[in-house]
Amino acid sequence: MRRMLNTLFITAPNAYLALENENLIVRLDDEVKLRVPLLNLEAVVQFGYPGASPALMGQCAQRKIAMTFLTESGRPLAQLVSPSPGNVHLRRAQYRLADDAQRAAQVAGMIIAAKLLNSRTVLQRAQRDHGEQTGSLRDATQHLAQLARQAPRAGSGESLLGIEGEGARHYFQALPSLILEDQAFWGFSKRTRRPPLDPFNALLSLLYTLLAHEMQTALFAVGLDSAAGFLHRDRSGRQGLALDMMEELRPVFADRMALTLVNRKQLSSKDFRCTESGAVLLQDAARKAVLTAWQQRKQDMITHPYLQEKIPFGLIPYAQALLMARFIRKDLDAYPPFFWR
Repeated sequence: MRRMLNTLFITAPNAYLALENENLIVRLDDEVKLRVPLLNLEAVVQFGYPGASPALMGQCAQRKIAMTFLTESGRPLAQLVSPSPGNVHLRRAQYRLADDAQRAAQVAGMIIAAKLLNSRTVLQRAQRDHGEQTGSLRDATQHLAQLARQAPRAGSGESLLGIEGEGARHYFQALPSLILEDQAFWGFSKRTRRPPLDPFNALLSLLYTLLAHEMQTALFAVGLDSAAGFLHRDRSGRQGLALDMMEELRPVFADRMALTLVNRKQLSSKDFRCTESGAVLLQDAARKAVLTAWQQRKQDMITHPYLQEKIPFGLIPYAQALLMARFIRKDLDAYPPFFWR
């Protein structure tokens, strides 16, 4: 089992990370503000990347502590990881699968089917919590169910991308109706990114970045190459398999949390700022609040639908990465995606 509170998030804009004996220290204006033993850490995530010492990065690499550097808005800059623990046979099998367009589309089809059904569950759960089902929500859930049946039979990555895109359109058209607080401020009409153009999209972008980090780390832990995907095809610098496998978890981890944070009034208009380019970003204090909620959510217990075991929520990416590795090694006949119930 992996500890859930072992990821250190650094959000202060002028923080510098360094090594002192066996500890990671955080300096602000030449004053040590935090000291964390390296043995308590599994990952470090730093926003803005003001700096980290080579000695610290070397120790983190030796101890297999992943260091991820993000922009202030949460866009990935770089990641430091130690050599892969995976064996060459597993990765060769992964590459052969990724190169087989038909088999890759079958795996990706199951992942997208799970994403569509999990998106449907988000709409259904939120609506049950807050009132009777409206016509727009009913239509969206019906479309998502129909598209989920089509996804495993898509036959090609191009067809699957069309199905996924249509599902996203129906889903994001319905999602704003689940925002109950200050819809004039929080309401959004479509998904925007790079940059996000409204507060809700800014919140989603941050949560998606956190999920991508979790998924990439999980794949690394089981020895898979997070860059060699089945739906997100090879592109320099893109973590294709991590992007593939986070699709089924986006509605569960990120979208549901965004709705919860907004509807519980844990964020408000004062927590965001707009740049000259039109990008909307979270203020530092708001980002810390989101990170705290994210870490707390990872400690909640859930019964895994395939393994039928109770595990912390934060272990779901690791469980799915392990199942993917077992499928690639042919220990399983098919990859079992995560279906939220």
